[in-house]
Amino acid sequence: MKRIILHWTAGTYNVSALDRAHYHFIVAGDGTVIEGDLRPEANRVIGGGRYAAHTRGLNTGSIGVAMAAMLGARERPFDAGAFPITPVQLAAFTDLVAELALTYKIRVTRKTVLTHAEVQPTLNVWQRGKWDIAWLPGMKATGDPVTVGDRLRWLVEENIGQITRESVAV
Repeated sequence: MKRIILHWTAGTYNVSALDRAHYHFIVAGDGTVIEGDLRPEANRVIGGGRYAAHTRGLNTGSIGVAMAAMLGARERPFDAGAFPITPVQLAAFTDLVAELALTYKIRVTRKTVLTHAEVQPTLNVWQRGKWDIAWLPGMKATGDPVTVGDRLRWLVEENIGQITRESVAV
């Protein structure tokens, strides 16, 4: 696997069958991690088999991870909707992404761990105006996707450091 792409589902805090079909892992509103229908390896090479379709033109080699949230959200003027990302959900999400980065030996960079909103400006793959994830708890409005992605990558790196410290202590 080459990269991890971060999403929100644009749904409620509960993980739906549609969510499980499109993402390899989904974090529910309470922080519970739910596995998708397919393992990340299903996206190793696309063609002929089933795979998790989560990012237009970029599913091959990509692990799709999402937070079940943001139903009814609006980018401009910003409204987080009735199901905004929760702090506990965000913590579980960044911990999961850190574990996946370690498991699949994916370095955390702007090109390898990125939000769906960053795909177009960073990798130049058109995404039909996707803006997930351009907002996080504590923000008053949406932000620059790369800046928000940098914040997520920082949180992931912090979790990788914690996991590494814990494994050395054992």
